Amino acid sequence: MTNINKARSARRWTARRAIPSLAAAALAAGTLATVSPAAAYNYVPAGEGDRWGVHDAANPGLDTGSVRDTTGNALQGYGGLRVEVEGGKSRLNGILLRGFGLTYDGRETFTSTRGVDVDGVVVRRELVVPAGQSYGRFFDTFTNTTRKPVTVRVAFGGQVGYATGENQSELSATGDGDDAITAADGWASWHTPTAAAGGPSQNGPSATVFGTPGEADALEKVGTFLLDPFDNPLPADGDAANHPGFVTTLTIEPGDTESLLRYVVTGMPEGRAVGGSTRPAGSEVAKVESLAATLAGLPAVEGLTLSELCSVENFDPAALGLAGADCAKAPQVPFAGGAAGSVSAETAATTSSYDVVGKTLTELAADLKAGRTTSQQIVRAYLDRIAAYDQGPFGLHSVITVAPDAMAQARAADKARKAGDKRPLLGIPVLAKDIIDTKDMPTTGGSLVFDGYQPKEDAFQVELMREAGAIILGKANLAEFANDGHYSPNAFGATWNAFDPSRSPIGSSGGSAVAVASSFAAAAWGTQTGDSLWGPAGAASLYSLRGTDGMQSSAGTMPLTLIQDYVGWIGQSIEDLATLLDVTAVDNPDDVLDDVANGHRPTDWSATLKPGALKGKVIGVPETAFDDPFGTSEVSDALKAQFANFEKAGATIKVVPDFTDVPTRGDYGDTGYEGWAQWIDAHPDNPYTLPEQITHNELRVPYQRRAGEYTGTGRMTEQQQRDFEAYRATYRENIAAWMDEHGADAILYPAELSEIHLNDSINPSFGRKDPQSSAAGVPTVIFPAGTTENGNPVGFQLQGKAFQDAELMGFAYAFDKVAQGRVLPAWTPPLRYDADAVPPPVVDVDPLPEPQPTKLRLTVLDRSVKATLPRRGKARVTLAVGCASVGAACTGTVKVTLGGKRIATSKVRVAAGGQRTITIALPAKATTKVRKGKKVTLKVAFTGTGRTVSSTPVKVTVRR
Repeated sequence: MTNINKARSARRWTARRAIPSLAAAALAAGTLATVSPAAAYNYVPAGEGDRWGVHDAANPGLDTGSVRDTTGNALQGYGGLRVEVEGGKSRLNGILLRGFGLTYDGRETFTSTRGVDVDGVVVRRELVVPAGQSYGRFFDTFTNTTRKPVTVRVAFGGQVGYATGENQSELSATGDGDDAITAADGWASWHTPTAAAGGPSQNGPSATVFGTPGEADALEKVGTFLLDPFDNPLPADGDAANHPGFVTTLTIEPGDTESLLRYVVTGMPEGRAVGGSTRPAGSEVAKVESLAATLAGLPAVEGLTLSELCSVENFDPAALGLAGADCAKAPQVPFAGGAAGSVSAETAATTSSYDVVGKTLTELAADLKAGRTTSQQIVRAYLDRIAAYDQGPFGLHSVITVAPDAMAQARAADKARKAGDKRPLLGIPVLAKDIIDTKDMPTTGGSLVFDGYQPKEDAFQVELMREAGAIILGKANLAEFANDGHYSPNAFGATWNAFDPSRSPIGSSGGSAVAVASSFAAAAWGTQTGDSLWGPAGAASLYSLRGTDGMQSSAGTMPLTLIQDYVGWIGQSIEDLATLLDVTAVDNPDDVLDDVANGHRPTDWSATLKPGALKGKVIGVPETAFDDPFGTSEVSDALKAQFANFEKAGATIKVVPDFTDVPTRGDYGDTGYEGWAQWIDAHPDNPYTLPEQITHNELRVPYQRRAGEYTGTGRMTEQQQRDFEAYRATYRENIAAWMDEHGADAILYPAELSEIHLNDSINPSFGRKDPQSSAAGVPTVIFPAGTTENGNPVGFQLQGKAFQDAELMGFAYAFDKVAQGRVLPAWTPPLRYDADAVPPPVVDVDPLPEPQPTKLRLTVLDRSVKATLPRRGKARVTLAVGCASVGAACTGTVKVTLGGKRIATSKVRVAAGGQRTITIALPAKATTKVRKGKKVTLKVAFTGTGRTVSSTPVKVTVRR
């Protein structure tokens, strides 16, 4: 008996389930891995205790140069670029631009290591967040590498609020004091006012400085950065109002470079304690606006060369310190060869004559049976599409690893078919979410924590699919350890939306859905603990089933929440789901948690798929189910218009009260900890022995890493596990009683309720209202229902009673026959067929070393501080000390001198990217000077220990 089988037997005996791992993984194992895992998204200290999290090329590798978040929550994915070249045909035209190879110097600067070529215009970025200052300087250059003048529209912006609670942003002020943002302003600011006295800003205010006030080239318009900012004006309210985009038009001569210089100023929240301080209403807003006005009139240009300054189009030369003749003699050295090493989104040809785009699994099987194609042609087509659309800096990053012998498996399937093999899925390629065990490929959970780890056996469902003849083509990308229901970021590159590659694909099964929608595989496993099947499937115009608890075994899957986790399919049709469930919805004798479904699994999932399945049925719609938490109506209006198709199919739509009979939840212990403990038991060859070594590991995505030591309750008892199952059973009974009371055969819920936010932002990424399926373990079938007027997919969920799974699929099938709701993404069209082409290979990529600065530095965050003056005695000064580091802490000694004499020495240890304060007493003479309103200047030097370097003294001004 193998170790795995022993562990499975032990699990059966103890009534536990082991939950294996999601892949992100060992690119060395397959013929593919989309993006190399870099290692740490970087935080940079700003002024007054703030810090900015910047999307550089490090883990999770969004590489947009935008600011994901700040300590004060002033920005939520801001400072991104959209570039539209007139007459351009590049796939990059108009999307949130990425792929700059931005690297952090460990102090204050993020620099492009390569340009991004958009139809011959090469774009480079630099972001500087000066130490101790509350602003960042964005310097973007645009080089015309073509032989003709080029007109380029550039949008700069992102998200400054979100429409929940008191987080809705409002325009606070403009440069000239009115409510219209024009070139005359030079800057504009936003805040999130609350109902408290004085209207304090719930989140930190922000301002964008876009040019010299009155400079005609500084601003053309302000659009909605969430949608198309070039054609959609920024509204005054609603969710879209949180996404300003500053649009500028440039006309660039052949060989020339023009640049745009912008500043973003941030503040801290008002009226609530953040960073140890509570700031009065209006104080931070005033501070931000004062600094913005200063930068608009006198931009900070330290470090920019004469050539760079002369290329700036949105500031008056005099404001930049340029005299009339300066630019005539400016050398072009910084821009010579500026396009060298740039990357563009080129599309290769395919060597497969069979077009797989939009082909369902059912259609593939029919074509294979009829001899219209071969498994080799199908696999080759998928591999070519992955190479063309999924890899590289502009890829969708939906696939982490491809099976090293994928083509060999296809050849073997074709040979078996010729020999008379009639297995239902012979030669059909599918993907497994990379937390599901595959013995021939790594399973990483999308994390460097398990980089290269390869389990010795397949997960239960994977084993069943192989027995049915399927090819496990590769591992799908995901949110690290399935830990995010809004995005899908991890160390191997964040996944992007298949329909709009500026937006989130939703999480955590984003890679599975994007890969299937983009025709990289026929179907893919996903998992769901909250929304991770219905969210990604809805966003990708696909189909899925979160079955009743136990309908499919989760054995062999890395956990998030024991018992609540569900491993299910994301497919291209209801028929596809039925075929896949015929194979995988069977009892696992080694998994006690799937026993609840024994005796309830259909033997033929296609039996209920009839066009008349909805006739005479009552579809209940909860009263508030279609009310978007963001307050928008575009998506809900599109969905409500589809109610007519239910009626056309013979159903009655009935409004019912919202479900409220949620059972009281007991103390069931730490379900996440127990899940990992059982997974470790079942994987004795894995590198870890305790769950906290995984969940608190410093190799995790920085903003998903759990800080500090584990302080939870540890493993669940047997009784707690059984009580949790009983709680869910009661929940299911209450749902059935609610449906019966209101005469509903099924309950209708939406998938997403709003436009999905951009991929560089923070939670929440969409208007979300969960049905009860995950919390209770009742089934929901997910299916598409067309698009919004913006062309983005919308979808439904039909929820039912326990073990109503097959009937719900019949309802969805009947609706689908009428509505024909599925749409295909335009961003990944069919590849051009060329029998002689040599498509780019799907290559192995090794993980990169962690991109932290080789030297750690201690810094003084504020160069001007106020002294605390007691009635008697010496003045005291508090200095904020920061650590410029990605992962390791900074250590050393702080030495403070005044007039050449040492007045204080202190040993410090500061966490990576963090700060701490030290307080010193001024000498009597210096105290007297400050009392009289005069300033004194201290010199602060650091003597580093370990990897922390020593520094030359910096001056700090002390004032009253």
